Order: sequence, then structure tokens, then C-alpha cells
Amino acid sequence: MPRKPRFFLPNVPVHIVQRGHSREQVFFDDADYQAYLGWLQEAAKRYDCDINAYVLMTNHIHILATPHEAQGISRMMQYIGRYYVPYINHTYGSSGTIWEGRFKASLINDEQYLLICMRYIELNPIRANIVNSPGYYRWSSYRYNAQGKANNMLTEHSLYTALGRTKALRCKNYKSLFKGYIADEQLESIRAAWQTGTPLGNDDFRKKIERKLKTKIGQARRGRPRSFVKGL
Repeated sequence: MPRKPRFFLPNVPVHIVQRGHSREQVFFDDADYQAYLGWLQEAAKRYDCDINAYVLMTNHIHILATPHEAQGISRMMQYIGRYYVPYINHTYGSSGTIWEGRFKASLINDEQYLLICMRYIELNPIRANIVNSPGYYRWSSYRYNAQGKANNMLTEHSLYTALGRTKALRCKNYKSLFKGYIADEQLESIRAAWQTGTPLGNDDFRKKIERKLKTKIGQARRGRPRSFVKGL
């Protein structure tokens, strides 16, 4: 059965999710996280993608990226896979793929969902009960976005930059967003979008994307919500 084609648009943010095969670990040591981030930075620069937020969990990853070319996201993820999979196999004496199929992704209505999606991504370690504050987790973008710590890989989206005239003010205002909860309905909308590849936004946004792409993308989800990997 042929794979469904991927559709991305320049300057439209994308929420990327990739899980370990059979939900097994893909990171085992600090060096693994550092290696992945190094290749992510190289790939983002090579294929002109802005990395706005990310989190690396034990058995999956989330990345929020804004490509400037339609093929940038796919090429970026392929580049990382070409290096990271052989690295893991060589380091730990394994073989074959470490990922559960291709990465999943959804286009994001930035005005409606970008800051919510950033929080969703950076709160993964909280939902997984790994830490009780996102600032304690090393392998995410929270320390830059909320605490102002250096991270050369990240590029601020214009909606994040609009949070304040200075970096200190942007951090303060962004951090204040974490005082509130993300509504269950919003959580389910985010999860359903990346699971199905459906644009995340209102009906007008979805129709706008489909007009630009001249095709239907994603699907409507029916029935009861699926259960998800803890932390996703």
C-alpha cells in the first residue's frame, strides 16, 4: 500500500512527533540526547527550518518547526535519521530501525495554537511524571523560552517575540502562560492533529491550507479518543 504523501507549506509551523519502535527507548544516555540535538541543529540550518520548540523524551520526540521551503521538514527529518539511527545501532550493538514508522506531523494555525503547542511540547516531562517543573528537564526548549538560557538552535517565532520588547520580558510573560492548564479539549485536538496529519486550527484554517495545497489532507477522527503514550 503506497504511503500517504506529506504536505507542508513555507512559513506555516509544523508540529512533528516521532516515537520509538514498539514504544521502546530511543535515548539511553546523555550523549544520545546531545547527538540528536546536534544533528537537529545541522539539519535545520541546512534545510532552512526554524526550530521554535522541542522536547526529547526517552521514547519519543516533539519538534515545533517553521520551514521556509515546502520540502524543508521532510529533508530535515531524513537527515537526522540518516545519522541518528546508525549512531544508536553502532553504540548499542543493535540493528534495524529504531522508529515506529515515519514521523507524524500537523500544520499549525500559529495565531490560534502556536503558543499552546509550545506549552504542550515543553510540558511533556510533567505529564510523564519525570519532573515537577519543566525547568528541571534538560532536553527541551523551556529553559530558553521561559528562563532565557542560551540555545543557539532555537529561533523565536514572531508570536513569541511579541510577548515582550526584551528577552527578559518575553521569558516572564511566556513563563506566566504555564500557570494555567491546557484544556482537555485542546490537548485532544493537538494529539488528534498529529496522529492523523490534519491541520490544527479552525475550519477556515483547514480550508485555507487545502486550497493552497489543492488537496484534502488529514482526516476527521471518530469515536472515542484513543489512549496515548504517557507523556505525549
